[in-house]
Amino acid sequence: MRLSDFDFDLPEALIATRPARPRSSARMLVAEGAAITDACVRDLPDWLRPGDRLVLNDTSVIPARLTGQRARDGSPGARIEATLLEVRADGTWGALLKPLRKVRDSEVLEFGAGLSAAVEGRADGRAHLRFNLAGDAFDAALAQAGAMPLPPYIAARRPADAADREDYQAIWARRRGAVAAPTASLHFDDALMAALAVRGVQTSFVTLHVGAGTFLPVKVDDIGAHRMHAEWGEVTDTAAAQIMETRATGGRVIPVGTTALRLLESAATGPGRIAPWRGETDIFITPGFRFRIADALMTNFHLPRSTLMMLVSAFLGVEEIRAVYAHAIRARYRFFSYGDASLLVPSRSAPSA
Repeated sequence: MRLSDFDFDLPEALIATRPARPRSSARMLVAEGAAITDACVRDLPDWLRPGDRLVLNDTSVIPARLTGQRARDGSPGARIEATLLEVRADGTWGALLKPLRKVRDSEVLEFGAGLSAAVEGRADGRAHLRFNLAGDAFDAALAQAGAMPLPPYIAARRPADAADREDYQAIWARRRGAVAAPTASLHFDDALMAALAVRGVQTSFVTLHVGAGTFLPVKVDDIGAHRMHAEWGEVTDTAAAQIMETRATGGRVIPVGTTALRLLESAATGPGRIAPWRGETDIFITPGFRFRIADALMTNFHLPRSTLMMLVSAFLGVEEIRAVYAHAIRARYRFFSYGDASLLVPSRSAPSA
């Protein structure tokens, strides 16, 4: 398939720059095969069955965006913006720097709150930074000096602020390491979690540390030539056993977010089977992919021409997703990270007529 097969026109006014409040008051489009219903996230328990299992990504977003100055000859230098990407095996951080061309190897960048970093090399459009702090001291300084790394389509409209520290984080986030949020998770609050428990819906936690590569555009027209970025994830023994138990008792496995879905399919060992798994995944899901674990998917509305549009098209069906997105635009759903949700139930998992 071609990249243009996943394009659509989105009015700029539908790009959300703030989340719904409360979280579960966001709208939710439910697509059961080709049937579309307008609902609300707080209605989610009504669309699920006792014994179903939601799989939640417990990654925690770090305040990965830093603003500082290069230190030269003891005097302030150029303003530098850094977005941390991942910790490398040698203890340095891979980071995007703006402007990269104004930074030299071995010079020091000062970010405030006692946090600084030496540049230990540059490659592939990114720098390698070695910070002066580690462990709890690094975490504390980063929390003070850093800002939440909002997606480019939000950051271009407003800067991150104090509200984003809570808004851009799932209520169950606990394992630090993501530089982008698993945004379907942002719709859940304590009231919704309690209602799901009353309904008999079970939950499992997995981890996929979402990287900045999730926002990288696809630059090739033949999507088969695209190469995905790798992200670190883990499916624990407990999570794998819980998912297999749900399978055995006839419940559905429903990842919340494309990150959880990609991780489950990476850990799948066969149709309906999953094993504990830990490592990096660069799985690329496009139409024709055979899903082995996920029965339904809760997710936000994605960017045109993106790998996530390809994933949801593979999951629900290309024509079905085109209809879903056309309806969402007509009905003025809010799009992207802080936008509304969809619950996608393919015909293979939807109730029979």
